[in-house]
Amino acid sequence: MYQELLKPINQFLHCPTPDAWINKAKRPEHLNALLIDHCNCELKAAQTAMFMVRKYAVDETSGQTLMQWAKPYEDYVYKCIRDVTFPEKSIMQSSCLTVREGFEHGQDLVDKMVRLIKEEFHHFEQVLDIMQSRGISYQNLTAGTYAKGLMKMVRTYEPAALIDKLIIGAYIEARSCERFAKLAPYLDEELNKFYVSLLRSEARHYQDYLALAEAIAGEDISERVRLIGEREKQLIEREEAEFRFHSGAPVEIAALA
Repeated sequence: MYQELLKPINQFLHCPTPDAWINKAKRPEHLNALLIDHCNCELKAAQTAMFMVRKYAVDETSGQTLMQWAKPYEDYVYKCIRDVTFPEKSIMQSSCLTVREGFEHGQDLVDKMVRLIKEEFHHFEQVLDIMQSRGISYQNLTAGTYAKGLMKMVRTYEPAALIDKLIIGAYIEARSCERFAKLAPYLDEELNKFYVSLLRSEARHYQDYLALAEAIAGEDISERVRLIGEREKQLIEREEAEFRFHSGAPVEIAALA
């Protein structure tokens, strides 16, 4: 039922998720790690969007407002404060932020990223609720190398750096969408419905990132998109011992294939 939604995603990505990753991710003994890292990924996605808004688009006071939105989530994850109250998403509005003058696409960046931030924080809470209902305690996991590997592609001058970050954001969101769809059929009914429910927002996130990159560049970026896509493919297809939501093909399974 969601194949039409996935069609542009699959055309955008340069490779599918390896079967070896799906085979490992669907095992019950790996569910805890999968959910914990998924939770982390939702926070990191919100933080990445916030960083771009703060760096490129809003004034200092608005930057502080963004940091206040993030604080309860960061306290939960990094300071292990478990009795925090997560903010109502209704307070997270682009109208609360002051866009800097001199950046033509500032308002568009703020509008798209604030919507993404709200949704990622909501998804964080949803994953956390599922974990708690199953007696899965949140634990700190070492970060995967996927995002870091992509960020090595970022050029060192502007606006090229921003354009590259937006393209990378598009690939991360597209890959997340593709993995949710491929993994969902192998999960229990609750997780299946949850992962399918995420597809539409993840697909829109990828489109928003790519549209911003194209608008800010003001020229054809297809070659840059292709180069970063090839790097993303390398990271997804490589053999990797550490299992994470965006990790490559598990070494022990790949070796048996």
